[in-house]
Amino acid sequence: VVTRDDVEESLKAIFQFVKEKEQLFKDLHSQIEETQKIISVKKQERDYWLEYKNIGSKIHANKIASLEKDIKEVKDKLQRTAEYYRDALNAVREENERLFDRHMKLLSEEALKSAVGYLDKNCHREIQENEWLKEEVKIYRKEVSDLKASVQLLEKENTSLVAKLIDIKLQHL
Repeated sequence: VVTRDDVEESLKAIFQFVKEKEQLFKDLHSQIEETQKIISVKKQERDYWLEYKNIGSKIHANKIASLEKDIKEVKDKLQRTAEYYRDALNAVREENERLFDRHMKLLSEEALKSAVGYLDKNCHREIQENEWLKEEVKIYRKEVSDLKASVQLLEKENTSLVAKLIDIKLQHL
């Protein structure tokens, strides 16, 4: 039996969970901004070294290549991180929606039970009779389907017997 307090506690827990995930998303967003700043600094370094290279210095060519590689790696990491957190955020949103729907279903069931509790005895008895009738209909439908299957088997058997009988009569003629 789920009480209203249980449902409210569950909803509070879900809302707290959502707040924590939103804070995590904000923290990740700030990390992404910091990484973008790092990328900007690395780009400036790369531009400086490219200018230095164009002037005629081949001594630092390896350093420039290394820095370009670092910039590419940082960009790739940033892109992968952004995709990961985007996917994680979508997964959290879907989970939150699923949990919210489940709790709303529980609340509606509880409201229905509460509403049934306020009905008079006749209405309550009619609801119980309706449930009983639904079960009886299920039983009868199963019996009907079983009987249909039996009839089909008997029809097939009769058809084969009639075919054999006709074949025998034809042989005797």
